[in-house]
Amino acid sequence: MAPLIRAAGGVVWRAAADGVRICLVHRPRYDDWSLPKGKLEAGEHPLAAAVREVSEETGVRAVPQVRLSSVRYTAREGIPKTVDYWSMRYVADDPTVVVDADEVNGIRWLPVDEALALLSYSHDIRVVRDYAALPAVTAVCGLVRHAHAGKRSTWSGPDTARPLDDSGRDRAAELVALLAPLRPARLVSATPLRCVQTLQPLADRLDLPIVADSALDEPTAGQDPDEKSLSTAGRLAELATDGLDFVACSQGKVMPGALRRLLDANGTGDYRTPKGGGWLVAFSAAGAVAADRL
Repeated sequence: MAPLIRAAGGVVWRAAADGVRICLVHRPRYDDWSLPKGKLEAGEHPLAAAVREVSEETGVRAVPQVRLSSVRYTAREGIPKTVDYWSMRYVADDPTVVVDADEVNGIRWLPVDEALALLSYSHDIRVVRDYAALPAVTAVCGLVRHAHAGKRSTWSGPDTARPLDDSGRDRAAELVALLAPLRPARLVSATPLRCVQTLQPLADRLDLPIVADSALDEPTAGQDPDEKSLSTAGRLAELATDGLDFVACSQGKVMPGALRRLLDANGTGDYRTPKGGGWLVAFSAAGAVAADRL
């Protein structure tokens, strides 16, 4: 197969008195102005790479919110290159990061119009326009399905007490690299043990409690699945109303319906989620505006 360069980055924004400013970087090697981005490390998820590269090139901490356009072009080495981008909310400067001046020797925070005029490449301009078309994002939810917990038929105890198996525990640990960059203010889980255990490694990393919430449980016997999906969607939207980012763990029989309620009035989207998989769901003041499959 032909080689392919994979990279990731972000449109990092922060509030200003007259709107927002977005971050551009100047690279002395190419004498250009571009969006912060960089190559994926071996085995690294693009979302994690985007957060890391933004930090390394700008010296700021930022939280990913909405997946933007991916761009494809031929790099200077003559190799095809794909760059995945997310919009990212500025959190703070990171005093632990020293930006390599050989890589980036200038950083500017500009209004969108000025940024569009300064950018050196048309593909970056398309990404910034994609960002500018978004409604203002007020909260982000990392929504995951519990990891693997063996087979229900082979578990002799109450199903709510069925724990993660070895594969599930491994996946729960892997999810930390994807969910910790969201810098959630709280962790919410459906009540079954396997759901709580899926968030436990993240809770340990962030030193946050896990709040059990039956609104995220799958339908019980005799409960109408559509009504349960509506209830779960309403709870997720309610959790987002205070503007705090959060991570939630739910179950496979309720997540697709809840996501359709939140995002897909026509019911045509495929929101089936494998065990240990998930979504980055962005909310505005009017409700959910985007969901990116993790």
